[in-house]
Amino acid sequence: MSVNPMTYEAQFFGFMPQTCMLRIYIAFQDYLFEVMQAVEQVILKKLDGIPDCDISPVQIRKCTEKFLCFMKGHFDNLFSKMEQLFLQLILRIPSNILLPEDKCKEIPYSEEDFQHLQKDFEQLQEKYKTELCIKQAPLAELEEQKIVQAKLKQTLTFFDELQNVVRDHGTSDFRESLVSLVQNSRKLQNIRDSVEKEPK
Repeated sequence: MSVNPMTYEAQFFGFMPQTCMLRIYIAFQDYLFEVMQAVEQVILKKLDGIPDCDISPVQIRKCTEKFLCFMKGHFDNLFSKMEQLFLQLILRIPSNILLPEDKCKEIPYSEEDFQHLQKDFEQLQEKYKTELCIKQAPLAELEEQKIVQAKLKQTLTFFDELQNVVRDHGTSDFRESLVSLVQNSRKLQNIRDSVEKEPK
């Protein structure tokens, strides 16, 4: 049996479609049992009319029960297919149909209204994408600032270490020693240039 409640159909029909199918199933099953009992009675009467018959009523009952199980198995198989068809095609209200009592809840709209809603939806989507881009730009800039800040921190650490080295070697002012270092490197460069220009 289907587990979908089908409440809208129950509102229209006044009964649950699954309940209807269950009642049909039980009615068919009852009818099958009655028919098998009637067939069994007819066979037993016919056998009473045959002299020296070796078939006992117990054997007839066993055969009837076997045949009933066979018929019930086939019936269950066929009924499950029939139930699916009934619940999908006959006892189902299509999703685009409203019941008369629900017509007041219907929101009428034209093709023009639909196109207008579609345009509004597309504009909202574009605005959303723009907002996302606007939000992403500061985040990217913030990431760049973090990288620059890390490099700046690294440079400051380097200068602090350099100043400590200069201080350890007897120079008190880092700036003076840096100016002196630059001047000495220029002098050395000039000497090198003059040596290279002299003829060998």
